[in-house]
Amino acid sequence: MSLVTDVAVDEWQARLIGLSHSLHAEPEIAFEEHASAAKLAAIMGEAGFAVTEGVCELPTALLATYGEGELTIGICAEYDALPGIGHGCGHNIICASSAGAAIALRAAADRYGFRIALIGTPAEESGAGKQLMLERGAFDDVTVAMMAHPGPAVDTAGAGDSTQACSRFAVTFQGRPAHAAGAPWDGVNAADAAVVAQVAVGLLRQQTPPGYRIAGFVSSGGEKTNIIPERSVLEYEVRTPDAGRLDTLRRRVHACFEAGALATGATVEFRRTEPDYLDLRNDAWLIERYGSHLPAFGRAAVPLPGGFSAASTDMGNVSHTVPSIHPMIGLRGVTAMPHTHEFAAAAATPAADEALLHAAKLLARTATDLATTPDRRATYLTRSFPPARTPLSQPS
Repeated sequence: MSLVTDVAVDEWQARLIGLSHSLHAEPEIAFEEHASAAKLAAIMGEAGFAVTEGVCELPTALLATYGEGELTIGICAEYDALPGIGHGCGHNIICASSAGAAIALRAAADRYGFRIALIGTPAEESGAGKQLMLERGAFDDVTVAMMAHPGPAVDTAGAGDSTQACSRFAVTFQGRPAHAAGAPWDGVNAADAAVVAQVAVGLLRQQTPPGYRIAGFVSSGGEKTNIIPERSVLEYEVRTPDAGRLDTLRRRVHACFEAGALATGATVEFRRTEPDYLDLRNDAWLIERYGSHLPAFGRAAVPLPGGFSAASTDMGNVSHTVPSIHPMIGLRGVTAMPHTHEFAAAAATPAADEALLHAAKLLARTATDLATTPDRRATYLTRSFPPARTPLSQPS
């Protein structure tokens, strides 16, 4: 059946590459992927899938299904881009490869009696669209979930490979304005509170363990040089190797901002800007099967240093609820790192096209392995996982 799925990808090759290039040429940021979602819906409808757009109260989310059966293979498609950079994370490749995998599985679904669910998931870069879809039931009947993410040259396929957990929040300091020359002592300087806080965060970084990350920027810090700033706003994120350590780091960073408020007399308010991203948990059996097919495409998996990537993904949230895989598929010959203009340029090259076709075939082969292995199929159908609707999108 692997050969059959490979042939199906080859038959759709021109249309899949066309989808990738079209997405690349018209990048859309989180929750604004209207044209991108429509392009994906069109190709899935052409392939005979039942397509529902605007699922989970998200206008740019969609569900395309084919086949019947208790076993449901979920394949996640991402298509949001980065502000100012475009498809610098290669989500155009992800979308096309996921569509290709789903289309390639049609014959296997008919023969072995399972359902395919191509899940269009908006807002991976910011907004954690998959978490919102989890909470709203999109994955309730999904047995396993999978996707492949492009990267520079390297392939991964390790059960221990993971991503970081991530929490993002906004910090607002409120002070009191005053004339900066005439009576500065009458003011409470909210910009100074931000400076004190950032110095404290900088010092904290020395005391954090390996794998911890703190990053942020000032989005508002004053209006005029002759006015003591009455308000400053910062946007920050903290990352840890797993979700269990995320809250501890977040509290320590919050304390740095509280110190800025205490030192200046300003008040401080925290607001979580999006759901937390959880660490990725690759399912051991599924990722082993995926990795076993890499040599057929001249590829070999490289272990991630320390077992985790410095990136974060809301596919991690899915993996805490549904057995999942999220391997990296390398763009051969590409050295640029994601989230750069150079990687965005590489995401519509022959190396990118090759990667999307290989990823589609690899995912389809992995899904077919599950569908045709009776004991393993039965195991996944009876596994118990935590509830899919645990809310992580509430303000902190």
